[in-house]
Amino acid sequence: MEKIIRWGILGTGKIAKAFATALREVPDAELAAVASRSLDSATRFAAEYGAQRAHGSYQALADDPGIDAIYIATPHAMHHENALMCLQAGKALLIEKAFTLNRREAQDIADLARARKLFVMEAMWTRFQPAMQEAKRLIDMGEIGNVRNLQADFGFPADAGPEHRLFNPALGGGSLLDLGIYPLSMAAFFLGPVRGVKGYGELAPTGVDTQASFALQHEGGALSVCTCSLNTRTPTTLTICGDKGFLRLHGRFHHTERFTIGLNDGSEREFHFPRIGNGYAHEAMEVGRCLREGLPESATMPLGESVELMGVLDQLRAQIGVRYAVD
Repeated sequence: MEKIIRWGILGTGKIAKAFATALREVPDAELAAVASRSLDSATRFAAEYGAQRAHGSYQALADDPGIDAIYIATPHAMHHENALMCLQAGKALLIEKAFTLNRREAQDIADLARARKLFVMEAMWTRFQPAMQEAKRLIDMGEIGNVRNLQADFGFPADAGPEHRLFNPALGGGSLLDLGIYPLSMAAFFLGPVRGVKGYGELAPTGVDTQASFALQHEGGALSVCTCSLNTRTPTTLTICGDKGFLRLHGRFHHTERFTIGLNDGSEREFHFPRIGNGYAHEAMEVGRCLREGLPESATMPLGESVELMGVLDQLRAQIGVRYAVD
């Protein structure tokens, strides 16, 4: 692996632009190429963000020999098809969340990646934020004692029509896949694998969930309670509780720079850990580290865990009555 990681971005939407901006602040990385289904769109993106090449098809990016890793930034209904195409072309992948529409699609990607010995990671950027990493380190050291529960929420009122990806079942719409993946993933990050789940939801006229609440039981017996919503703005905080105190990641927790530890004696300490730029640089740096070290996947966001969490989302959707055509 060369020292410079040559990135390709598949897609030219809002999240692709955020990632391209972040790559400018990643050491030993460059934006080598971008792809869109429209060459004009790819060309404009390349000119704005400094990509060396613009491709008018996703296949052309997958086949580009000057690419080490591809960031898949399309809507999650397209991730399965896009990822398999890129893996067949021999590319390492960073796949935007939600990883896929369901567990079966996620397993397909994992199976092909392992068969071809290619690196794949879900772009759960929150796990790589400096504040989140330090919070995990302190909890693992026993700072708040034996951790037994977690509460997290993520919500905002979405002003979008039924054809928009947030509410369109053909595009994997709904609060669970767009927002619920954050508290779900972080609950597993702090409390371990999920062994039981119970959820409730409110459905839109299109049949996808506008909001959902769910409780998780983790393998060690700890519990978490999570909420996601596309019709209310929530504080978007995350609190982990132990028998010696609690740790609260301040809103909006998915890219916060601050957290507070409160102990049973009433004392509180606040911690501040700045992120790089808009925060997406940290996940790109993790991909670069793994590729240079020849690692098959990231220990912080393992491929198998992404598959399992898609399975949890499948269970939740079944419980609240949300079904996609690919299920």
